[in-house]
Amino acid sequence: MGDLPRDFPPYRRVHAFACRWQVAGLLVELHGRLRDKVREWEGCSPDPMAAIVDSQSVRAAANIPRPTSSWDGGKPATGTVSEPQPRK
Repeated sequence: MGDLPRDFPPYRRVHAFACRWQVAGLLVELHGRLRDKVREWEGCSPDPMAAIVDSQSVRAAANIPRPTSSWDGGKPATGTVSEPQPRK
C-alpha cells in the first residue's frame, strides 16, 4: 500500500475518503480554488486570459484507414511530420 506520514490514518481510510471526495466532485473544486489562490498570490487574475495549445503531426499506422488519418488540426497531413518553418 502507499506510504503515508505517521500522523495520517491508515491507508484504507485515507483512500476511502479520497474516493468519496472524487465522486462528490470535491477534489476538482479544491483544485480550482487552490489554483485561483495561487494565481492571485502571483498577482494574476484567477481566470486565465490566454492559453497555448501545441500539437505535433505523426504518421498513422499502416492499418489505419486513410480517410480517418489525414487531418491535423486544420491543415491536411500527408502522414509525415511536417518540418518546422524558419522564423522570419
